[in-house]
Amino acid sequence: MATVKPFRGLRPQTQYVKQVAALPYDVMDSAEARKMAEGNPYSFLRVSKPEITLDESVDVYAESVYQAGADNLRKLVTDGVFQREDSPAFYVYQQVWGDHTQTGLVAGTSADEYNKDLIKKHELTRADKEEDRVKHVKFLNCNSGLVFLAYKSRADVDSLIMDTTKEKPLYDFASDDGILHRLWVITDSARIETISNAFKTIECLYVADGHHRSASGARIAGVRKALNPCHTGQEEYNFFMSCIFPHNQLKILDYNRVVKDLNGHSSEQFMTAVNEKFDVTQTDDPKPSSRHNFRMFLDGKWYSLTAKPGIFPENDPVKSLDVSILQDNVLAPLLGIENPRTDKRIDFVGGMRGLKELERRVANGMKIAFALYPTSMEELMSIADSGKIMPPKSTWFEPKLRSGIVIRSLD
Repeated sequence: MATVKPFRGLRPQTQYVKQVAALPYDVMDSAEARKMAEGNPYSFLRVSKPEITLDESVDVYAESVYQAGADNLRKLVTDGVFQREDSPAFYVYQQVWGDHTQTGLVAGTSADEYNKDLIKKHELTRADKEEDRVKHVKFLNCNSGLVFLAYKSRADVDSLIMDTTKEKPLYDFASDDGILHRLWVITDSARIETISNAFKTIECLYVADGHHRSASGARIAGVRKALNPCHTGQEEYNFFMSCIFPHNQLKILDYNRVVKDLNGHSSEQFMTAVNEKFDVTQTDDPKPSSRHNFRMFLDGKWYSLTAKPGIFPENDPVKSLDVSILQDNVLAPLLGIENPRTDKRIDFVGGMRGLKELERRVANGMKIAFALYPTSMEELMSIADSGKIMPPKSTWFEPKLRSGIVIRSLD
């Protein structure tokens, strides 16, 4: 069962939405965010990454930073940039990126179902990042960013969301990267009930992206429940804001690797070792052709690497991932990278940057690059269903959901 709850969203007035809408807080560093928000007093980065409005010497985890975010949001509201919905609503959010379209339902989702693993995860969270989001929500008293969720596509549920898109959207704009963003507001009580009842027949939801946001939402619900002697379970703090998509509409890009050195091996020694586990051929095509096929850039040349049978357990949903095959057969045993989360010799390049970025990185301090075939939603859901965890940097979702298009108060 998946509970979805309408809410009275705070959202920008139409004339401001393009200036307000911003990439998620965690896809850029503070310096990049400062540049993105420069000259734009309405950028939501001033709320989601409020350190950019303070001196660069300020610790990004200082309480003054969280307070600045709350102050900046309050100013957007008092200046009339944001307005609050008159009644509880669902929102339909559509993004169009070239020939790819994804359309999801924005709603409150249940912290209790998250705790019961009816909202399934596939990544571990870091304590410091989780605590950062807890403080952010505490100071703002609202969910400012969307948790990116998915459900196994079902025609009857999908059509309820898509039917809304036949109407004229409230928002319809292109961000600077060319992605189209559209938003519809559903306030009709009968339609809200129909959608709510349809989602009750969905067995579970999956966290696609936003593990720290969902974990912090569940933590805040627990704290406020403990402090409320009249707790009923229906208070706004029991839910966190999500955008929920059919799984077959989502696009996962490759998440590639670059490494600084060959761990003491010569190129010839390294190639000999790789040949023991992979069928290797030189190629002019840097793009992997299928699962279990990789591309490697070394000494100015691209190579195709196809995993040989027996080097990984085919029935293990985690170990059969391409990121695991590369880690277990190359990165750890040959390059000495036992923990890719902490090793400073490895870096990760999202597929949005293109495969030429791998060549550029090798030309600027890295020694070797690996291009991977994208992880699929089916692989992600299989791992989540089994209660297991993906290796770090397994998925890169595009397009990114914009923050600030709608936010959700916890009161």
